[in-house]
Amino acid sequence: MKQQDCLLRFLFENLGVRGEWVRLQQSWQQAKQHQCLAGPLVESQLGQALAAVTLLSATIKYKGTMILQVQGSGEVRAIVAQATHDRTVRGLVRSAETVQGTSLAGMMGENARLVLTIESEQGEPYQGIVGVQEESLAAVLRSYFTQSEQLRTRLWLFADQHSAVGLLLQELPDEKSTDEDWQRIEILADTVTAEEMFNLDCEPLLHRLFHQEQVRIYAPEPVMFRCGCSRVKIGSTLYALGRPELEAILHDHGNIEVDCQFCGSQYRFDNIDIENLLANSGNDNESPTRH
Repeated sequence: MKQQDCLLRFLFENLGVRGEWVRLQQSWQQAKQHQCLAGPLVESQLGQALAAVTLLSATIKYKGTMILQVQGSGEVRAIVAQATHDRTVRGLVRSAETVQGTSLAGMMGENARLVLTIESEQGEPYQGIVGVQEESLAAVLRSYFTQSEQLRTRLWLFADQHSAVGLLLQELPDEKSTDEDWQRIEILADTVTAEEMFNLDCEPLLHRLFHQEQVRIYAPEPVMFRCGCSRVKIGSTLYALGRPELEAILHDHGNIEVDCQFCGSQYRFDNIDIENLLANSGNDNESPTRH
């Protein structure tokens, strides 16, 4: 059985280069089942985003969430992928019913941008932004790391209806690779094909690409789909609207219904729920979810 829903780290001995490989399968199916995907090309973009954010979140030490957002005014308005430090993922797409664009830049339209946010429980959020002018997410992320003058980093991303896969190479923070070493590894990785990424597990893939290099592969880390929504979190968002706004919605509709865009869970708040929410300053204890 092929490796699936896991991330593996690997290290090039004596080169100052590390890498990661990921394949999402069941987690990919679960992440997309509540999304309205306007065709296989849009589906592929979401899958690539999920693979990318999983890989990138594993390059740093933190406790929290990494959010990759591509925003634009084109046929696709937003692609959002999130990964947590404990390897859970979720994502969404907002687009027109029909998407004619065939590249990422073509789908997102003019003035599109990629926003990468790290929300850590230990510190202030970090956010980096880069324009989207390239045809693929991997190329946009390459520009992001080049412009931000961070460690040299490359990603190779592929996704279809069955799985989302990715490969990442990055300089080690304390042992920057020589230009010659980095270029050699990068050129070898550039020969990878979508078919190989979809069909080969991590070890045979790395052997195919880098058989003349000494590569140490670490144990796989499981990845799963999990949505972090809850009645308490939705309640906190509603509380932020304030009493006048909430009472106006209740007056017009009788209750407030909120659907989670990531997993499709439905939350319903009536007059009593809202009054309790306001009385408790939005810090109500967890109560059973109403579907």
